[in-house]
Amino acid sequence: MISGKIAKELTDIIWREGGDPREIVDRLGLRQVSDTAAIESAVDAVLAANPDKVEEVRAKPKAAARFVGQVMKATQGKANPQVVNAILRRRLNLPDEG
Repeated sequence: MISGKIAKELTDIIWREGGDPREIVDRLGLRQVSDTAAIESAVDAVLAANPDKVEEVRAKPKAAARFVGQVMKATQGKANPQVVNAILRRRLNLPDEG
């Protein structure tokens, strides 16, 4: 599975160079990361680097999107955003979205 961002990148590569999409994804390591351990590590690093923002997000849970963006950046857009959100909510003891 690949993300929308990676799909756009893949389309550009195929347009410029041609080739088999599956081979390109494998060769360039473009698969979306759903491994919770890898994502948890990235989440923990982002939270540790932003302790002042953690309290802000606990007070205003919608601000958690800031951390989602940072985790996506840290994983080069490969992390599964739904998994990132779930881990962030758990780590920050935020309520599930309704």
